[in-house]
Amino acid sequence: MIRVRRRTAVRLLALALCPLPALAGCTDPEPAAPAGTADAAVRRAVADWSAAPPARLAGIPLEDWSYRVATVRQDGVRAFARAELRYRLAGYDAAPAASAREVELTRDGTGWRVTADRPAPGAPAQLWDQGDPAVVRGAHSLVLGVGRSPQELSALADGADRAVPAVGAAWPGPWARRVVVLAPATLDAMAALLGRPADTYRGLGAVTTGSTGGGPAPADRVVVNPEGYAGLSEAGRRIVLTHEVTHVATRAATSARTPQWLSEGFADWVAYRGTGTTPAQGAPELARAVRRGELPGALPADDAFAFGTDPSAAARAYEGAWLACRLVAARWGEGALVRLYELAGREPLPAALEQALGTDLPGLTEAWRQALGADLR
Repeated sequence: MIRVRRRTAVRLLALALCPLPALAGCTDPEPAAPAGTADAAVRRAVADWSAAPPARLAGIPLEDWSYRVATVRQDGVRAFARAELRYRLAGYDAAPAASAREVELTRDGTGWRVTADRPAPGAPAQLWDQGDPAVVRGAHSLVLGVGRSPQELSALADGADRAVPAVGAAWPGPWARRVVVLAPATLDAMAALLGRPADTYRGLGAVTTGSTGGGPAPADRVVVNPEGYAGLSEAGRRIVLTHEVTHVATRAATSARTPQWLSEGFADWVAYRGTGTTPAQGAPELARAVRRGELPGALPADDAFAFGTDPSAAARAYEGAWLACRLVAARWGEGALVRLYELAGREPLPAALEQALGTDLPGLTEAWRQALGADLR
């Protein structure tokens, strides 16, 4: 996530009907069956209905599609099944993604029939809950959109295709070198995909979802905020997508140990790498603070990067993080910055700093403060 563009899990849906044979040959509502028998019939109905992805999702490379029913609740001729949708995007997901769903069924003379499928209460929506998705495949990207023009989706694919090799040149670690981009129609739709209030993402260009740490995991999704992204210049959009793709690339090396100033600063460093952007150009909020005599005393704390914080304060945190990583790359070398990132995800920061840079946190902080004073006054 980044300033008016940012970082940070998204899954999918189904719709195929296959009614069960009649439980009893009657035309009026059938007699209530024993609970265990009825539950089994509901489960069979859901399994038959979800045997394959719905036809309207045919353009999406879905595989391993299934609904796994956890509980069944009956209310007369209606039933509600809590289920987990599991699927993979072929070529993108190393492991199944999962989504909590509520499937509604109605019982008639022929048995149980699925009549609705929606996110479970409190669970994020899926993109196709919001309408029929359009699909654009790029050289390194898969873009899924609802309510967006073909031109917009193609432009996103082109931007992602440029970002992937740019990130690959800066991050030599293993990663798929492919990215999934979700393009909802509105800010509210974006928030529904992420399961948080819309104000959380207002002004941001994009966020990245996914699980940190190694091991098989579903591919990250870059989720675009149509309002924030539309307000960016072409250069700004390039920065946003490169930043977010960097989070995708570094996900396996990122853990709860990784300080936010390093993960966000590294993503901005990759995004600005090779652009010729000066500290004053890339850090206007922090430059104004430094000129007011407000030189920060410490590297930004993790909570400074939280969604929904004061925009100016958040901007200063991101800018300061970028300049910290820029300093490391300039003084110790780009390889040392990458090494620091790799080590910081699995070791305490003091040990990572000593091994990668031969310094400690106070030493790095003082060097950073001196650079801020020299570059931003």
